[in-house]
Amino acid sequence: MAHPSVRAESTGTVVVAGLANLVVAVAKLVAGLISGSAAMLSEAAHPVADTTTEALLFLALRRGARPADVRHPFGYGKESYVWAFLAALFTFVAGAGFAVTHGVTTILVHEHSGDYLSSYVVLAVAFVAESVSLARARRQVRGEARRWRTTPRRFLRLTPDTTVKAVVLEDSAAPVGLLLAAVGLGLSQLTGDELYDGLASVLIGVLLLVVAGTLAHSNITLLVGRAVPQRLHHEIERELAALPAVERVDTLLTMQLGPVDILVAAKVDFDDDASGADIETTADAAERRLTGRYPEIRYVFLDLSPSAPGADGRHARHTQVDPPPAGEP
Repeated sequence: MAHPSVRAESTGTVVVAGLANLVVAVAKLVAGLISGSAAMLSEAAHPVADTTTEALLFLALRRGARPADVRHPFGYGKESYVWAFLAALFTFVAGAGFAVTHGVTTILVHEHSGDYLSSYVVLAVAFVAESVSLARARRQVRGEARRWRTTPRRFLRLTPDTTVKAVVLEDSAAPVGLLLAAVGLGLSQLTGDELYDGLASVLIGVLLLVVAGTLAHSNITLLVGRAVPQRLHHEIERELAALPAVERVDTLLTMQLGPVDILVAAKVDFDDDASGADIETTADAAERRLTGRYPEIRYVFLDLSPSAPGADGRHARHTQVDPPPAGEP
């Protein structure tokens, strides 16, 4: 069964991030309109895009958590990736598009920004607000990383909970965007040339493009049907191979059905002297063992038919294990 606590914590993380972004967006917009700064208006577009993104991510969590029914026997977990993908597209189009376009316009027109003090004050307040949201998201990532016995960085790279991944990436990019805006404003004020303000706006747009592209790719792979991480795959295989009467696990296939739902399908060879009762008992034990150790595993299917023979006459063996990236265990 899925972990309700994980869903609740993810929802809380998204809500905190959304509220923080909404407050920051209003403040930056006012400061941008007063000062006329392209970088400030781009930074206002940043939290506006993030706020809309958080709303879509909240919808993703709500829609994806619906229970399975007759028409959707494996539940609605993958729908959360649809809404998360739309959130990434909105960041790409609304946030990055506005920032780059406005920055290029400022570079070409060289409009004077006007008063800078309000912009500096808002940037400082925004940094504090973004830090609160980022701290909440990082706390959840650290807790989940400990539960899966891995590093926070690796967990964030491999997690199927793209809502938390989105919040962490967006809130990590926010301080960088604030720094770019501050540098652009400062250089424009010192030199009297709005070129730096426009360049800062363009760089903020590029930053948003990177975040949006990363999140879009992550959601696409999960929508297509991504397997569990290699380490978890090996642990599941070891659990099945250790069952009584199991001679060999010939095929093991897994798929993320949602942020906290995993499907496991295996083709298992039993001992030749195993009776029908032994096979039934072992199949029940497999499901209890896997779901007991990994609550995210919701479905376990064992195929007791033999695998197709390989070239050497033995059973062919199929797994989902790919060579790990450089530096990965």
